[in-house]
Amino acid sequence: MMNREMYAQFGNAIAHLAEQAPKIEMPDAERVNRAKTVMLEKMDRNLAVDLESCVRCGYCADACQFSVQNDDPDLIPTHKLDLLRRVWRREVAPLSWLWKPFTRDVNVDDLREWQALCFDSCTECGRCSMVCPMGINIARGVNVMREALAAAGLAPDELRAVQSEQDARGTVFGADASHLAQAVEVVRGRGVTVHLDKPKAKVLMLTTVLDILLFQDALEATARVLNAAGLDWTLRSNGYEAANFGLLSGVEETQKKASEAVIRQAIEIGAEMVIVPECGHAYPALRWEGAEVHGGPLPFRVLAISELIGELVEQGKLPLRGDAHQTLMFHDACKLGRHGGVFEQPRLALRATGAELCEPRDTEEMNWCCGGGAGGFLINRAAPLRAQAFAIKRAQVDNSDAQAIVTSCGSCRLNFLAGAEQTEWDKPVLSLVELIAQKLVDHPSQQSPS
Repeated sequence: MMNREMYAQFGNAIAHLAEQAPKIEMPDAERVNRAKTVMLEKMDRNLAVDLESCVRCGYCADACQFSVQNDDPDLIPTHKLDLLRRVWRREVAPLSWLWKPFTRDVNVDDLREWQALCFDSCTECGRCSMVCPMGINIARGVNVMREALAAAGLAPDELRAVQSEQDARGTVFGADASHLAQAVEVVRGRGVTVHLDKPKAKVLMLTTVLDILLFQDALEATARVLNAAGLDWTLRSNGYEAANFGLLSGVEETQKKASEAVIRQAIEIGAEMVIVPECGHAYPALRWEGAEVHGGPLPFRVLAISELIGELVEQGKLPLRGDAHQTLMFHDACKLGRHGGVFEQPRLALRATGAELCEPRDTEEMNWCCGGGAGGFLINRAAPLRAQAFAIKRAQVDNSDAQAIVTSCGSCRLNFLAGAEQTEWDKPVLSLVELIAQKLVDHPSQQSPS
């Protein structure tokens, strides 16, 4: 159950989040120079091929939740790479000497316009790339644009506010080690063993500000699952936050700090596995990007909690009661599904509870995004766009026999809850790990190895 009082406070904090962003005073010429410098530094062979390969077929327009809901050509995904194309053609393309006289240079007004295109109306979900006949990785290009805009001091204020906090203090929305300890005590008070700051453990469990403050039932459920599986695990006060607002805002230095805080703790305790909680972007941030920012292979496995649950069920290490008798629709979070390939594991676990899965036409790798990913759920002016994306998902559920929608991502859950509240939608929005914990064969207060 969500903490409704904290949910209201969280919404109020988001409404005023932009006010907390540090002011960045910079001449326009310097903003442009910084942005172009990042674009050129990131201009590798793959990106160059992507920029030259677009045939303007329009397939990506029909794949984007924001584009299909609006008659606005600016929202077509490939258009969001046009500033990169201009820099490429003017500065480094083989025929730049020919392109340059006919290609307008980038100016600060362009950067300000592209801020909304690359942050508000793009969640880097990757659905557009799935349908692109040329295989263009549009999400990667948008990520480069986010980094360029961040270097120019033009990331959205809401994301800058959280990024600057995480960079300076290592916290998100003020949820520090004391708040983690309080949440742990709440869960322990429910009779569930929660390990905090064990000096050695084979599994490092991460959490997020959402689970610490809003979804403490998810924190409890995760602990119950790990205990039921008999895993040797712990949370760590110096490396617990899975969310990475350096990645979301385009600030590589903060991204590295956030990842290294976790990596150091995992190495210190001798972890063989790090479990990412129900947080979509945290999965690629650590699993795919972590080794790159760390400078070498990670000496442990990185698994999403949904991925781990599926593996445990398949291996017979997590017995579940098969008495669910309900029809559910599972929502694949983009960063876990399209970007991570985690499709079958959560479905296997849900079927093991006795639930019947109702799959819409567009599912798994073609699943529609919730509309609030990649930090979009924090950008206040993007609320109308998020509502439009929610309408697509609501229609999928309403046109099916599903009694509830299940997800394994906190920001997806928040976006669905906000959409349900705004439209008076009565379908339950469920957490995968909470649902699985409710169906564990053993008593909820299982103990785990100490």
